[in-house]
Amino acid sequence: MSDPITYSFFPPIEPHRHGMLAVDAIHTLYWEECGNPDGVPVLFLHGGPGGGLSPAHRRFFDPAYYRIILFDQRGAGKSTPLGEFRNNTTQLLVADIEQLRQMFGIEQWLVFGGSWGSTLALAYGEAHPQHCLGFILRGIFLATDAEIEFFINGMRWFYPELHEAFVAPIPPAERGDLLAAYAKRILCDDPASYLPAARAWSRFEERRMFLLPQAEPDSAAAEVHDIGLGRLETHYMLHKAFLTPDQLVGEVGKIAHLPAVIVQGRYDVICPPLSAYRLHQAWPGSQLRMIADAGHAALEIGITSALVAATEQFKRQKNFD
Repeated sequence: MSDPITYSFFPPIEPHRHGMLAVDAIHTLYWEECGNPDGVPVLFLHGGPGGGLSPAHRRFFDPAYYRIILFDQRGAGKSTPLGEFRNNTTQLLVADIEQLRQMFGIEQWLVFGGSWGSTLALAYGEAHPQHCLGFILRGIFLATDAEIEFFINGMRWFYPELHEAFVAPIPPAERGDLLAAYAKRILCDDPASYLPAARAWSRFEERRMFLLPQAEPDSAAAEVHDIGLGRLETHYMLHKAFLTPDQLVGEVGKIAHLPAVIVQGRYDVICPPLSAYRLHQAWPGSQLRMIADAGHAALEIGITSALVAATEQFKRQKNFD
């Protein structure tokens, strides 16, 4: 039996168009278009919420084949205002995606999202299945109470030192509800309070993204990331992602006729494999690709390879059969 093909990123590319789109009186979104203007449209949805785009995100797709649409969600990256949680709900993000689709004149697109991006991809697909060609999803987060509890408190079983550092800034009297305690600090208007709290939140996540330890991020870039990620993740977890209990699995029948590849790191301690497995079980036509030597990050070799393989598979076959 031959060894499986290992895929790597496509070469770096720059957008041939980019701009800003005002979606309400508060929020303006940064968007960009790369690749083949006449190609098969694909929408990239970043994680977080609040994680924002990276140039690496353009490189999962063959630019000669795909028309690649990327944008920073409300409050993230280059969208303004950074870290703004007012007028920021899952339903409004879904509406933003539709506004972008109409602006680009796209009838249907492949939807690609990881972590929170998988949550948003499912919410969008279930709201607008007629505009989706299929899905490539990574590190599944279904926004259930159990997943949120694991994110906040389950880490002490795997990373007790990180959890201890996460708890440390919170007074003992407030440690019974860490999410509420962080929300009180992160979602206030005083930068002296929300900046250190957002940094602590972001580091708590970033230091467990990869299976193996990675270098700390550049400080200048990290602050933008920390503000978006810390404030919006807290906001969305506090409100259970503005979804009803287990809504995304309960409504998967709306998109079950569409092809899907689910890529999941076996040792993902941010979005554990059970969520990917549950989604796969509820979606009989989906393909689940469990990566044996990976954690959560899209930039781990095995996960990157599987994601690029999925975009190549869709390109070759136009479906996942």
